[in-house]
This record gives sequence, structure tokens and C-alpha cells, in this order.
Amino acid sequence: MCGRFARSSTADVIMREFGVKKRLITPEPSYNIAPSQDIAVLSSQGEKQLVTCRWGFIPSWAKDPATGYKMINARSETVAEKPAFREAFQRRRCLVIADGFFEWQKGEKKKTPYYIHLRSGRPFGFAGLYNIWTAPEGERICTCTIITADANELLEKVHDRMPVIIPKNKEDLWLDPGMHDRDILRGLLRPYPAAEMEMYPVSPHVNSPKFNAAAAIKPTAG
Repeated sequence: MCGRFARSSTADVIMREFGVKKRLITPEPSYNIAPSQDIAVLSSQGEKQLVTCRWGFIPSWAKDPATGYKMINARSETVAEKPAFREAFQRRRCLVIADGFFEWQKGEKKKTPYYIHLRSGRPFGFAGLYNIWTAPEGERICTCTIITADANELLEKVHDRMPVIIPKNKEDLWLDPGMHDRDILRGLLRPYPAAEMEMYPVSPHVNSPKFNAAAAIKPTAG
């Protein structure tokens, strides 16, 4: 699964890296993002838009926003057919902007947190789905989930799943609202190449989402 990630790039870097023409938000770096928090999302409805969504997908039929806590991730193997995500997979795909993510390795007495990022140091987009949920009181909220797949050779040392990272040359295809071929779309939901990623242990302070500082993604002695 993916339960915590970081976005350390500035808004200007994100605009440049993803070719964003329309910026509706100016996200500040955040180093320990947790479910239910607002995240920076890139969608495409005629043009690329950088917007804010709440992490935790709430289907249109849900009455309780707490439903989102159960849907921070969607499995790549079932996302195209699962009722909660099926329509969004066809029509509301997005990229969740990140620079890296955290995973915890279970030990005999404790869990060790690791930070995983691209060797290039560039920001990237998780494969995501979004939905505009209308609360009973009428408030409209953008909510989002991150798609996961089997772990690659690097990540499988600590966990059996990992978030799907869309390769740079496939981002426009994933975002294209006119693309409805499920086989092509599912073909993008693969583990990212391990050789292009790096992983190292970080401070156990990241166990608390309140610890949101640049030190959260600094390596510690493993």
C-alpha cells in the first residue's frame, strides 16, 4: 500500500516538470503527507490543471466522508472493475504529485521507516483517480486515491506492494480524458523499474504525521 509520501519540490518546479499551464493552487513542500490531508493533483480537462484534492476517495453514493479513510489506495488488479472506482478509472484519472514515499520494514521489535525516491531526484506522478463528492450539506469536495501494484525488486525487501508511478513519457496518455481503452490503461499500472529508484532508512519520527520537516526525508544510519 501507500500510506505516506512527500512532495518536496516547489510549485515552480512542478509546473516546469509536468508542463502545467493552469495552476489553481500553489502547493508548498510537505514532507510527511498522510491520508485525509489535502494533496496536489494534476488532472486534464482540455488542459493540465494543478488542483487540490483530499487523500481518501469518496464514491458519489457515499453518505459519510469517513468512507475515504478506507479508500486511500486502489489495487491495480481490480481498479477497472471495482464499483467504487470503475467510473473514475474511465473518466477521472489524475497524477498525484510526489517526490518520494515511505514504507516500513517489520522487525522483531520495531518497524524501520524507509524513504523511496527516483535516483534522478525529479518529482513524479502516482497513478491516481479522483471524484468530486457532494456532502449532504451541499459542499463539493475533490477526493482522490493512489493506485498500487506488486512491489519491484527494490521495494519487495520491505513490502509486497508499491504505489504505481506513471513514466514521464506516459503521463499524457494516463491523463487523456478521451482514452477509455481499459487494456491500454491497465498496461500502465506496472511496478516502476527498481534500477531507477533509491531507498534508505529515515528517522522514526516520520511515524507521526505531525513530523513534517525536511529532516523527514534525510537518510539515517541503517
